[in-house]
This record gives sequence, C-alpha cells and structure tokens, in this order.
Amino acid sequence: MPSETSGVAPQGEARRVAVVGAGLAGALLATLLGRRGIAVTVYERRPDPRVAGAERGRSINLAISARGLAALEQVGLRESALARALPMHGRMVHPRGGATNFQSYSADGTRAINSISRAELNAALLDTAEATPGVTLRFEHKVSGVDTASGKLTLDGPDGTVTESADVVFAGDGAYSAVRRGVRPGGAFDVDTDFLEHGYKELTIPPRGGDFALDPDALHIWPRGTAMMIALPNLDRSFTCTLFWPKDDFDALSTPEAVTAHFRRHYPDVADLMPDLADDFAQNPVGSLVTVRAWPWVRTGEGASVALLGDAAHAIVPFFGQGANCAFEDCIEIDRCLDETGGDWPAALALYQERRKANTDAIAEMALENFVEMRDKVASPVFRAKQAAVHALERRLAGRYVSRYELVSFSTLPYAEIPARIRKQNLAVAGAAAGATVLTAAAVRLLRARSRRRR
Repeated sequence: MPSETSGVAPQGEARRVAVVGAGLAGALLATLLGRRGIAVTVYERRPDPRVAGAERGRSINLAISARGLAALEQVGLRESALARALPMHGRMVHPRGGATNFQSYSADGTRAINSISRAELNAALLDTAEATPGVTLRFEHKVSGVDTASGKLTLDGPDGTVTESADVVFAGDGAYSAVRRGVRPGGAFDVDTDFLEHGYKELTIPPRGGDFALDPDALHIWPRGTAMMIALPNLDRSFTCTLFWPKDDFDALSTPEAVTAHFRRHYPDVADLMPDLADDFAQNPVGSLVTVRAWPWVRTGEGASVALLGDAAHAIVPFFGQGANCAFEDCIEIDRCLDETGGDWPAALALYQERRKANTDAIAEMALENFVEMRDKVASPVFRAKQAAVHALERRLAGRYVSRYELVSFSTLPYAEIPARIRKQNLAVAGAAAGATVLTAAAVRLLRARSRRRR
C-alpha cells in the first residue's frame, strides 16, 4: 500500500528515477530498475570512462567474490566477468628477509576470490545499462543539489547549469557524495567520516619475458608492520601493486634515488621487477582511505525521495575486498524490497535502509580489523599455526565450523550475522574440548580405580 504521507509515486507511477554516479553500483542499479520497466537517468560528472579511460593510479583492482558474483548473475554478467578475471586461491606472503609462504583462503584450497579490472567491469555494466530499455546515461553532468520539496535536481553540464525533475534520486556518487551534501531543504544526512592515517598509491609490475613476474594464483602481500604492499594479477600478465603506507612515509621519499633505495631495502624481491618504479611513484596520486557511516540513508519530501547507495552510505576500507561486493548487495536489496512491497517506493526504501545498515556497519569493522591482520600478523608463525588449526576444524566439522574469511568471501550470509556465528562456533568447539578433557580425566580415574582393585 503506497504511503499516504508521501508525494512520491509508487513503482507503477514513478515517472523519473535518477541515479547519480555511473560507477559499479550506479550502473548495476540502473539495469535492475530498467528491467522493471522504470525510466532511469544516470548522471555522471566525468566523461564516459569507456571513451576517456580510467584515471591514472585510481584502479585498486577488485576482488570479486560470492556476493558480487551473485549480483552480476542477476544481470547476466557473472560468466563474462569470470572470463575476464584471474582466480586467487590464497595469499602469498613476502616477509622481510624470509622465504615466501602461501596461505590458502579456504580449507580445501579450492575456493578463490577473483582479480578483475575495475575499469573493465564498470564498462561491462555501463554497456548492459545502456542496452536496457528505459535507461539513459548522461556523462559530464554533475548533480550539485537536490530539492526534495520540488523534486528538482540542479545540474552543471556542458551547456551550463540546468534543473531537471525526479521522483526518486539515488546518490551513488561515492564517499564524498555531492548529492548527500547538497540535499535541501535543511540538509538531510548525518555522516561520520573516519580517515586512516594511511594513504594508498598504485604501482605496476609489468610482465617479465612475456609471462607473470609473480605467481598469478595469489594475492601477494608484503607485510611491514605499520605498512604493507599488495599485488593483484591482471590479464595482460602485469600486476597492479598498491602501497598502504602512513601518509608521511610517501612525503619522505622525494627523489627517484630515495624511492629506489627504499624499495631495495624494504621490498628487495620486487624492486628490480618495477622498471618504472620511480616514475610511477612520482606521478601516481596518493589516495585517502576512509570509512563513511551515514544515517539515515533515505530522506523523503513532497517532491522526491533521496536514497544513499554504496560508498555514499557506507564507504569501507579495501582490506577485505568487499567494497564492490557490498555495494552490489545494496542494489540487489533495493530490487528485492521493491518486489516485497509491491513497488511502494517509500516502503521499499525504508526497508532497504533498515536491512542494510547493520550489515554495512559489520563489514566496515571487519575490514578495519583485516588491515591489522594483513600488514602485521600474516607473517607470524603463530598466525599461520592458528590458521592451520582453523582450516583443520573446517575440514573435520564441515558445514558446522566455517572461518570468518569463508563466511565473508564465499557465502552470502548477511555480514551482521557473521560475528555471532563465529562466537557460537568457538563456544561449541571450546565446550567440546572441555567435555573431551572431562571425559579423558574420568576415564583415567576409572582405569586407576580398576588397577587398584586388581591389586
């Protein structure tokens, strides 16, 4: 039943849906809505990336896993995405001064996360959206404000500033969303932004002799305590490397000689695999790492509703490889809520934010925790022993004991349910271990008593 207090039309009457941001989530959502027979216009401030290409040093290769693949399957892109991806079955850890060691992501060694080019996947999603009846893509149009009372969007485009109308506006324009900041009257969203002291910078390891310079079946990690570097394989047999360093460390290397010397000291096994190291380091920008927690995600006025999507609602740091996977889940949830509410937009959007908020808060915390694990713990023999024990439990108690990594990356269990699941498993294992200890002690006492009686 449509809300009597809102001027926003239900699905059957919604004439104009605007999606701001033509990134991964925006393109996926536009396709899903277009397939429902809804007219959707996607506004993007940048030129068409399929023509202009990706920004230098801004890719952070995607690690697409179960949640992202489930979403891509809904728009027919799962198989084509996997065909353009490289599976990574575990971490290859490069400790300082020691031999590399491989750490499988799954207990049986068969499951993998998938390295895929953000630009390629974005292009495929845009092609799919553009081919969907009712979907219109408009590049070089920056939405600077939304008036929920009138349903008017203010746009800065090639022909100057104009206004257009929408009944529902999705803000999918990233962690620093202009729409989120520009909703009026009276603002709309409470936002907490938490910046890490670390930044990131991308480098490249090109092919060597026409082949991969490192093992392509792994996500490579160089843990260095307060900092780290990772490398993900690409189809052209190169690797995209990303440095995650305290920002002051980037500033400290001000000459090519200093950069080269630093890498020979801290990353000696790859320094000679980067012929453009000094140039990439100088030219590629330093990006920020931010966690965004917004609430509410939806504001409704007499003219339009505005809903936050993806990073605009819940940007997370990239250390669990779940940013895109999580944003894709937003899109699927919106589509599901429209089904469950019979196309009642206000009810669907309220249900969307209610269901997703706890899940995105949960993965944000897990991503921050995984940063500490990746940059510091993975090189420790104690950590490796614990991981071996976890995998042993998974094999012995198949389906009853599942690691956090498996639940996050290889299942679609809601993120918010994972911490409780892990606690329950651990209590059960501890209880079983305690029970075994008691039984063993009782058996020993019984044997001793029998031995005394025989004497």
